[in-house]
Amino acid sequence: MKRLLRLLQWLLKAAVFFTLFAFAVNNQQETRVNFFFSTYWSAPTVLVVLSAFTLGVVVGVLGMVPRWWRERQAVKQSMSPAATTTSAGAAASAPSTEVPRGI
Repeated sequence: MKRLLRLLQWLLKAAVFFTLFAFAVNNQQETRVNFFFSTYWSAPTVLVVLSAFTLGVVVGVLGMVPRWWRERQAVKQSMSPAATTTSAGAAASAPSTEVPRGI
């Protein structure tokens, strides 16, 4: 069963690779991207699409950085020594919810 799953994963990866490869081969024509002040960039279509995708990923990651930073700070504050002793004391006084096995 595990071998079949690995084979299916490999086939899916191969299909994605060959689809992207075919896209790149079929889009070799020159594309012109116009910017401001009559400047432009000429490149194969596949490079333009890849650049746009990469730029979108970078903008998305940079947009998430402030949230990640706030979450990281919140975790650091909750892991401070004062917070861990308080939560450890509360956990020790809380009743156990473990179900006995073998019954």
